[in-house]
Amino acid sequence: MNLDSLNQEIIACRKCPRLVAWREEVAQTKRKAYADEEYWGKPVSGFGDPQAKILVVGLAPGAHGSNRTGRQFTGDASGNFLYPALYRAGFANQPNAESRADGLRLMGLYITSAARCVPPNNKPTTEELNNCQPYLERELEILKPKVIVCLGRIAFERILKIYNLRGADYKFAHSATFDIQPLNIKSSPLNLNPATLICSYHPSQQNTSTKKLTVEMFDAIWQKVKELAGL
Repeated sequence: MNLDSLNQEIIACRKCPRLVAWREEVAQTKRKAYADEEYWGKPVSGFGDPQAKILVVGLAPGAHGSNRTGRQFTGDASGNFLYPALYRAGFANQPNAESRADGLRLMGLYITSAARCVPPNNKPTTEELNNCQPYLERELEILKPKVIVCLGRIAFERILKIYNLRGADYKFAHSATFDIQPLNIKSSPLNLNPATLICSYHPSQQNTSTKKLTVEMFDAIWQKVKELAGL
């Protein structure tokens, strides 16, 4: 399976009744500022360079960001913090991300998420994350990334689950870095390659407005990613 066919499967997914109902309700009621826009209201697939060796994993679409625009981290405060950083690091051709038609291109990098539908209160359940996990597994198999960037604890824990890693040696912390490979890699049903995992606080408005995550801290992550990827 290639990324195009996988993404079409993701967009058509209706595995989680709660998320289907919520994403469609948000798309119908809309936010007043976007009342004249047609919301995406479907699962949000991955986005970026199909030859990427860097995979960025976020949490889930934003209600009036990706659930409105249909593209990862597009049209909300998190994207307004993420894409300028990617532009400064040379991973994006422009710093703004407003719509799927804005001309944004990513170089050497692909962005996805642990959950593909917007969850109420931004909190997917374990069952919902489990339902989405096969999509992330297949992205890992197709892309075979050299570096995996986890934006937030939930993305980090999901990658550990996929690679069957656990224990005190793997603790989420901003800028924490781990060399990872699937346990029992020869007998694993997944065709996963070893990779380097690096953690970052999620660029949510809550984290950036409180300075838990600053521009300088975030830029340092992407410089470290370039070094890990040999760029």
